[in-house]
Amino acid sequence: MSAFTYFLRVRYGECDAQKVVFNARYGDYVDIAVNEFLRALGFGDALINGDLDFQLVKQTLEWAAPARFDQVLGVSVTAQHVGTTSFTLKAEFRIAGDDRVIATAETIYVLVEAGTLKKTPIPDALRSAFADGARGQVTDHAGLGR
Repeated sequence: MSAFTYFLRVRYGECDAQKVVFNARYGDYVDIAVNEFLRALGFGDALINGDLDFQLVKQTLEWAAPARFDQVLGVSVTAQHVGTTSFTLKAEFRIAGDDRVIATAETIYVLVEAGTLKKTPIPDALRSAFADGARGQVTDHAGLGR
């Protein structure tokens, strides 16, 4: 079964002078896709009320091909590693309807207590949800009707 996928449409203001998506926008796209992934895993309320809080530790982006204005991107998100307090998510970017990966992002997060920002262990429910991965679920902000 396929990974969770988030669809978004590239807006004009997200493109640079070369008429492709500006590289810094991919970090924004990952952030949104990860939030939608966590909602699909059943942790949407925990994100909003602060029961689930995390900080980015490291993000590595690699590009293979550009994305352009008005294209629809599919961002597939999977959990690659779950440690004691940290987890690594992988995002693969594709232009909708094309199987080629145009960019990848690997992001390491650490789970923290909302008030103190101290590291905290990943609860079993989140660990199990990462293992399930919301496979086959789609969040469509591009208007594809999926």
